[in-house]
Amino acid sequence: MKLEDGQFVVYGNKLSKSKTRKAIQWQNMLARKFNYDPNEKYTLSLEDNPYGGEIFGLKDILRHDRGEEINTENSVVIGTIRMGFGHYRIAMAGASAARAMGFTPLWLDLLAIPGITTDVINWCNTWYSRFSRASQRSDVFNQHVWESVTTGNRTLPGLNAVLNNWIVGWPWRFLKTNVKDYKMSELFENLYGALPTEQPILTSHMWNAMGAVAGGMTNVVDMMFDNWPMAFQLTEGAKHAVQGPAGYYGFRVMRGFNDKGSIMNPTPSDALFFTGQHVDHELVENIEVDCAARLRRMRNNEPRRYLITMGGAGAQRELFKAMIEHCIPLIKQDKVTLFVNLGDHANNWEWLEAEMAEYKDLLQTHFTWEDTRAFADSIREGAGSGLHVFLFDNTFHAVYASNYLMRVVDILITKPSELAFYPIPKIFNERVGGHEMWGAIRGAE
Repeated sequence: MKLEDGQFVVYGNKLSKSKTRKAIQWQNMLARKFNYDPNEKYTLSLEDNPYGGEIFGLKDILRHDRGEEINTENSVVIGTIRMGFGHYRIAMAGASAARAMGFTPLWLDLLAIPGITTDVINWCNTWYSRFSRASQRSDVFNQHVWESVTTGNRTLPGLNAVLNNWIVGWPWRFLKTNVKDYKMSELFENLYGALPTEQPILTSHMWNAMGAVAGGMTNVVDMMFDNWPMAFQLTEGAKHAVQGPAGYYGFRVMRGFNDKGSIMNPTPSDALFFTGQHVDHELVENIEVDCAARLRRMRNNEPRRYLITMGGAGAQRELFKAMIEHCIPLIKQDKVTLFVNLGDHANNWEWLEAEMAEYKDLLQTHFTWEDTRAFADSIREGAGSGLHVFLFDNTFHAVYASNYLMRVVDILITKPSELAFYPIPKIFNERVGGHEMWGAIRGAE
């Protein structure tokens, strides 16, 4: 991104001077709010990841000098962020592929680095989670606010154009939001400046990619999320790996990225690639084996195995309860086996346990990764029945447990988030945000 004559320019598309000023003001506000020091130095070293080390040989990049020196030979940085579970899931796919190809994946979670990164992202994530949950509790809020913000497709009824532009003017689809996000991510440049310039880095969120480019890294690949093109995902200076053809062509022509409706200069062809779904190597490698097992269970009239997953924002609590109650009679008749992954939402387990008190005899809990893995392995060829609830004390196992269980279940029930792209029969429940509608479309394709 360049600044020319008081206007930011992204891939040859100029932002107005007023929007340029607003982007700079946004950055300045965050810098003041979180006491940003432009001269701050970062010392980084490696430690074995306590959760993914055994699974992927994963090592954490941490902010101290007590660990192992970062070795750029045969390693790839995996940049991620806890913003829901989707970005962790994409990063795991990158780590899995890197491991399968003989590389050591180095995990860089922005929320594990004390300083401006943690302060800014926690602040943003609090609002994102709050709005996600509100969208599930209020149809009016979901239809007229959250869907608008997440797609840029709607206007709010009863408001004039100025107010609509202000309220719905944040949509992630427009180029002005891309510039605001880049200016925010420039506050992370000192962190990325501490990494070798040519170190390969896969990123699962645009803030990772933007920070890396701002910090001078030259080998940045952004594993893009969703299937709905939104301008805020683009990072000039990075290469973009897009999951779906609709997303690819939308990003290529920057469809709808101008809030005035004008045609824009396209994203260059050497910056954008249709790569297919970001899915773990072990899931792809075993598609035929796992599908054969599903067909075998079906022919043997074994209980149909369903997996329900709770997202990182913890929304859809009442929907979870309704689905479980619907399945209870079928579980008792040995027609269904139900797996419920609550992720790392301990408060939702406290709530669900009270709601399910009368079904305690059916319920089995799995609250560690070791127990979950052993259980999944035991039913890979063996029988499985009952109602199983999974809960974890960390985000990594909370996300990866669904991936591991996916291989031994028949049908995944999920909102059309990143799980929409996974190779397993699916039932989609209600989306959280309009952008997830296009995940459902890709899942159907």
